[in-house]
Amino acid sequence: MKLSTFKEHLKSVSGMTFAKEDGKTVPAHFHITEIGQIDKKFIDCGGKIRNDSMVSMQLWQSVDFWHRLEPIKLLEIIELAEQKLGVQDLEIEVEYQAETIEKFGLEFENGNFKLTSKNTACLAMDSCGISVEKVKKNLHDLTQNVVSCCTPNSGCC
Repeated sequence: MKLSTFKEHLKSVSGMTFAKEDGKTVPAHFHITEIGQIDKKFIDCGGKIRNDSMVSMQLWQSVDFWHRLEPIKLLEIIELAEQKLGVQDLEIEVEYQAETIEKFGLEFENGNFKLTSKNTACLAMDSCGISVEKVKKNLHDLTQNVVSCCTPNSGCC
């Protein structure tokens, strides 16, 4: 979800609920500890230089069980980040603490924000030497519809 879309959803809700894909919700006393823009310059395993930029938002929960961040306050924080840091309208990546810091995408569903799974991938499959996994087929199924051009004892097979 882009930052502009997130801001529009914040304007439409009276409270915020963040849930992981397994249905577990982030406790309501969460804090947004930081919002910023991450600009990443890197080289992939095939030697190609790449650039990526995203808005980073970190969710954190504390022992302050009475804390509740209102959508209007979060909008003010985002607008301050846009003004002071030049944060652009980019895709949001959410950091949230589990066993380690996990990174999520963000969607809006049924009035709630959903933390979506992100996966790693090779960006240079065609040049780094790792073969793409091939789909295994049952040879018996393949031979059922094959018309052979070879005849027995022709020496072609």
